Amino acid sequence: MHGRAPAILDHLASLADTTRSRALVLLDRNELTVSELCRVVQLPQSTVSRHLKALADGGWVSSRAEGTSNLYTMTRDELEPAARRLWLLVREQVGATPAAVQDQRRLQQVLSERRTKSQEFFSSSAGQWDRVRDDLFGDRFHLAALAGLAEPEWVVGDLGCGTGQVTAAIAPFVARVVAVDGSAAMLQAARKRLHGADNVDLRRGELEALPIDDARLDAATLMLVLHHVPDPAKALGDVARVLKPNARLLVVDTLPHDRESYRQQMGHVWLGFSDDHLRRVLTESGFGAIRVVPLAPDPKAKGPALFVATARRS
Repeated sequence: MHGRAPAILDHLASLADTTRSRALVLLDRNELTVSELCRVVQLPQSTVSRHLKALADGGWVSSRAEGTSNLYTMTRDELEPAARRLWLLVREQVGATPAAVQDQRRLQQVLSERRTKSQEFFSSSAGQWDRVRDDLFGDRFHLAALAGLAEPEWVVGDLGCGTGQVTAAIAPFVARVVAVDGSAAMLQAARKRLHGADNVDLRRGELEALPIDDARLDAATLMLVLHHVPDPAKALGDVARVLKPNARLLVVDTLPHDRESYRQQMGHVWLGFSDDHLRRVLTESGFGAIRVVPLAPDPKAKGPALFVATARRS
């Protein structure tokens, strides 16, 4: 007759699920509602609630009511010593994964918004102005207006232009936009979007062999395209070829993540780029003055976190 299994095996079963362990990393020293956890881990409420119940049944989390919500937190200080030691080991391993790192970025955004809400009473006038401004002018006009920082005589390359969204934003402010994409279907969609823009030149070609002469561009953008390229160093080398000396490059792409399904569903070759990797390939490709900045997560976004990198052609 077998005796009862040691309690440590029950703890291992609780922590073996990656979603539960990610949630515990977030709830260790933080109090979060179910909806806040859903936003951070990017999972539906039913899934998060099920995992929270399992963690509560195992003694890993507790909750308290605040208004109409329940705030959850980890019960680390109440755990028995063996469970606490196990958790510290799991936290060290799980906390270093790409998913957990991106969870922390979204957590900071959630906590920042919570602090903002607590200050709304003292800044009601500013809050009213934001709503009025958005109603009158939309909530994206300031992003489009930033293209006005470009010099009016510039020739800009929108490399991997897709349907031409970035080209449409830049074209009114510069002398010419050379928009390149390898997909005929994307270029057709861009042609429809950019109908009437007489300073846009749409060309079909690949980033590794751009259909642009040497040293023709004053600036170039690579918007969510580098992760599709098998050899980023080769592509960036050809981008450097078509840029004038000291010309500017703007890259927007994903930070490292573990969404393997993107390879099959969307043809991603790279699951994001680390700061070190990007700096290395940019330097090797002839760029300097490199700056890499993570972008604040959009609360409505469901994809991986993004960065923006700027550099100059050496």
